[in-house]
Amino acid sequence: MGPFKFGCLNLENHREPRKEQGNRENIKAKRKRPRWGSGFFSSIAKDDKGRLTCFFSPTNCCRGNDGSSRSLFFITHRCGELFPMATSVEEQENYKEKLPRNPNGDEEEGDPNGDEEEDFEEDFEEEEEEEEDFEEDVSQARLLSERNKLNNLFRRLSTELVTVRVHDVLIKGNTKTKESLIEPELEALKKATTMQELLQAASVANARLQRLQIFDSVNITLDGGPPELPGTANVIVEVVETKNPLTGDIGIFSKPEARSWSLEGSLKLKNLLGYGDIWDGSGAYGWDQTSEISTGVSLPRFKGLVTPVTARISLLSQDWLKFSSYKEHLLGLSVGLISTRNHDLSYNLTWRNLTDPSQMSSRSIRRQLGHSLLSSLKYSFKVDKRDSPLRPKRGYAFLSTTQIGGLTPDNRSLRFLRQEFDLRYALPLGFYNAAVNFGISAGVIVPWGSGFMNMPSSLPERFFLGGHSSPVCNLSGPTTLFGFKSRGTGPAEARRVIIDKSNNENTSSSSGTDALGGDLAVTAFADLSFDLPLRILREAGIHGHLFACAGNLAKLTENEYRNFTFQKFGESFRRSAGVGIIVPTRLFRMEVNYCYILKQFEHDHGKTGVQFSFSSPL
Repeated sequence: MGPFKFGCLNLENHREPRKEQGNRENIKAKRKRPRWGSGFFSSIAKDDKGRLTCFFSPTNCCRGNDGSSRSLFFITHRCGELFPMATSVEEQENYKEKLPRNPNGDEEEGDPNGDEEEDFEEDFEEEEEEEEDFEEDVSQARLLSERNKLNNLFRRLSTELVTVRVHDVLIKGNTKTKESLIEPELEALKKATTMQELLQAASVANARLQRLQIFDSVNITLDGGPPELPGTANVIVEVVETKNPLTGDIGIFSKPEARSWSLEGSLKLKNLLGYGDIWDGSGAYGWDQTSEISTGVSLPRFKGLVTPVTARISLLSQDWLKFSSYKEHLLGLSVGLISTRNHDLSYNLTWRNLTDPSQMSSRSIRRQLGHSLLSSLKYSFKVDKRDSPLRPKRGYAFLSTTQIGGLTPDNRSLRFLRQEFDLRYALPLGFYNAAVNFGISAGVIVPWGSGFMNMPSSLPERFFLGGHSSPVCNLSGPTTLFGFKSRGTGPAEARRVIIDKSNNENTSSSSGTDALGGDLAVTAFADLSFDLPLRILREAGIHGHLFACAGNLAKLTENEYRNFTFQKFGESFRRSAGVGIIVPTRLFRMEVNYCYILKQFEHDHGKTGVQFSFSSPL
C-alpha cells in the first residue's frame, strides 16, 4: 500500500433524497437545512461544524463532572487526500456523468395552448427539481463512498501497522492558559511512529488535559500534514476554558466513624494565573465534634516538576471529650511534594494543643495535655487493581503508609515512627453476581529518641478501632470494627473520680473510661456480597452482604512490650458478624446492618443490633 494520508471532508450540505415534492420556496428552505442519512456505524458522528467525525477511541466520548459528553479525538478527511484506497474527485465526476440527467424519469411536455410565461415558469421549476434530485443523488453516493473509505480505514488499522510522523502540534482556544502548561502533556504525540501509537497517545493526552480541571472540553484532531510531506500528520488540540472559574458547593455530610454530622462548604477559583492553579477555601462545622477552616492552592506543574504541588493552611478543632476526655486544636501547614498514581509524599508542620475542659480526664490523658509541635514527613504507596472501589468483584489493592515525626530540633516536637499496611483481595464466585472480599490491616507506632521505649507514644497518632464505616470501601489502615462504637475497643483507663460531699456524706463515683488507643493494631474481615432476587432491586444496585470481622489493639510503649506475646494478642481479638443491605444513591451510600457481637471485653463498647452507616458515593 501507498503512504498513509490525511485530509478533511466537509459534509455540511449532504442530505437524504427528498421523499416529497414541494414548491420553490420549500426547496430553497431545504437547501439551507442539512439532512443526514441514517445507517452510520457508531464510530461516526457529526461535529459542531457539520463535518463527518470519525472517532478512534475505545470509547467515543468521556464524561465531565457535569455529566456532559466531551469528544476525545477524531480524524477528518478531505476529498482527494484520503488513503490509497479512496476514490479521487475525478472518479466522483465520472460517477456524476453516469447518472441519468432526469432521475425521476419525467418527460418534459409543452403546452401548445398555454401562455409562454407559464410554460417558462413550469420548465424552470422542473429544471430546479431535476437539479435538486441530481445533487441529492450525488450527495448520497458520496456518503456511501465515505462510509466505505472509513470501513477500509478501520480494517487497515486493525490488521497492520500504519506508519505516520507528526509534523506539527497546534494548540487553540487557550486564551488564558499558558502553552507551557499544555505542551508537556502532548509530548507523547510527537514521539508516535505509527497511527496506532498516535491514537493511543491522543487518548492519554486528552485524559491528562481533562485532569487539570480547568477546561470544559478538549478535542484532539488528527489532520493531514503538508502535501509535500506524505505520511505526516498535524495534531490540532482545541481546548475550551471553563466559562465560570469560580465554583462552590455546600452540603451536610455524615462521618460514620465519629457518628456525627457536619455542615461543609467550599469555594474554588480555577486558573487565576494561567498556570492551571486552583485556589480553594473550605469550612466545616460539626454539631458535636469537628470544626475546620482551611485554604490552599494546587499547581499541576511548578518549576519543572512533573508532579503537582499543593499547599494548604488549616485551622482545626476536634472534640473527643465523649470518647477520650480531650479537645484537640491544630494550626498547620501541609505541602504536597509528590503526587502520582501510586506515590504520595507530603510534609506537615502543625502546632497542636490538647485541652480537657471537663477536668475529668484519666491520668494517662492528662499527661498528654498541653502544646506540642508536629513536624512530619508522610509517604504513601498505593496500588488498586480492583474493578470497583464500592463493590469490588475481582482484583486486589495494597496500601503502605509511612510517617516519621520530629524533624525539628525543638524539644516539644513529637518524635515517632508510624507504619500502616492495608491489603484487599476480591474473588468472584460466578453466581448471583456474588463475590468474596478479604482484607487485613495492620499498624504500629513507636517513639524514637533517647530512651524511646520508656516514653508514651503521641495520643492523637495512636490507633483506635470501632465505627460503622465499610471496611470494603475504605483503604485507610486499621480503623473499622463492625458492632463497636467509635473508639469503642482496646486499652482504656478510668476517668477522675468525683467526690460528692453534700449532705455531710462522702461518696465517690466514676464518670466512665477514656479510650487510650493502641501502639499496635490489627484488623481483618471477610465480606460476601450478592444480588437480591427482585429485579427492581438489582437494577437499582441494591444488594446484600454477609460479613465477619475481627480486630485488636495493644500497648507497646512504656516498657509494655515486655508483657506482649502473640498468643495473648491473638486470644484477645474482638469479633463480630452479621448481615446487611447496601443501598447506593447519587448522594450517599447507605448500609443497614444487623451486627452480632461474638467477643468483647469489660471496657469495650459493643452492641448487638441494627446499625446504620452513611458514606460518600465516591
